[in-house]
Amino acid sequence: MDSCKAILEQIDTLIDRGGAACLKDLCGVLQRERPHYNWVGFYFVEGEELVLGPFVGAPSPHVRIPLGKGICGAAVAERQTVVVADVNADLRYLACSLETKSEIVVPIEHGGHILGEIDIDSHTPDAFGTDDRALLEEIARRLAPVLAEKAAARRQL
Repeated sequence: MDSCKAILEQIDTLIDRGGAACLKDLCGVLQRERPHYNWVGFYFVEGEELVLGPFVGAPSPHVRIPLGKGICGAAVAERQTVVVADVNADLRYLACSLETKSEIVVPIEHGGHILGEIDIDSHTPDAFGTDDRALLEEIARRLAPVLAEKAAARRQL
C-alpha cells in the first residue's frame, strides 16, 4: 500500500493545485505509476450520456456513451465500481482497442449524484486487483467535492 500512499500524495497535490490541467495530469500520474494502466481517462455525466473528458493513451472512438451502455454506462447505472477481467468475455464491452484485455470503471459520486467516472483499460488480462480498486475509489472520493463544486459553478453561469 506504500505505492498507493505515494500516488495519493501526488494526486492530492494536483487537486490542491487545481486548474484545467489537473485531471489530465492525474491521468498521467496513474499511467506512469501503474504500468498496467494503458489508457486512463474520465467520462462525465451530461444529461443521458457520458462524455469523454481528459485522458492519456490512444484516442477513443467513444466520446459519447449513452447511460447504461457499455461497461462505463453499467458503472453509472449500478452506481458502483465495475471490474472486468476479460473484456472479450463481457457482452457490455464497447471495443476501443484490440489490445485492451481488462477494464476497471469507478464512478465519482457526490451528494447522491454520479458526476462522472474514472475509466482504465489494460493490455493485461485480469490486471486489476483489490489494491487498484481501493486506490481508484479513494481518488474518486477525493475528486468528488472538487468536481461537484465545478459543476455547480457551471450551472451558475
